[in-house]
Amino acid sequence: MRVLPTSLPDVVIVESPVHADGRGFFTEVFHAEKFAALGLPTTFVQDNHSRSLRHVLRGLHYQLGEPQGKLVRAVRGHIFDVAVDLRRTSPTFGQWTGVELRGGDGRQLWIPEGFAHGFLVLSEDADVSYKCTAPYRPASDRSVRWDDPAIGIAWPLPAGGAPRLAAKDAAAPTLDAAELFP
Repeated sequence: MRVLPTSLPDVVIVESPVHADGRGFFTEVFHAEKFAALGLPTTFVQDNHSRSLRHVLRGLHYQLGEPQGKLVRAVRGHIFDVAVDLRRTSPTFGQWTGVELRGGDGRQLWIPEGFAHGFLVLSEDADVSYKCTAPYRPASDRSVRWDDPAIGIAWPLPAGGAPRLAAKDAAAPTLDAAELFP
């Protein structure tokens, strides 16, 4: 296992070797001792799994009060995974990073507490799994608008295309109107 940097210092790609042969492949997704040696968290309290269709955009979600760190991977399919720094005192406040993840590629994105998370499905459909450092609490749930020009995420949508959104995500506030981290 190794850690690769992104444009945001606290958000990293966790890359594990993929051992493939004529039968399929094997990769180690989590190993507490190796994660600890890489400076990553080793305690996760909740695992989530979603399936989404092409051009579904989920996000940008975060939690206040009991924030979650998330270790995200594509189990099947292909996604564009995004993290946005929402810590007001951070030198990278309001900045984003995006990484393509594919099922079986051995890559995961570590998104620590204080960041919003979202992803866009690029394949026909995709299964996404993520481990969380804190339980989901509906009262803590927040979101920020996926297309806020103040953030400026370059979502890889077809020219003139629009994502499929949940009503909650379509109605999310912009960064300047959202409740954020100190």
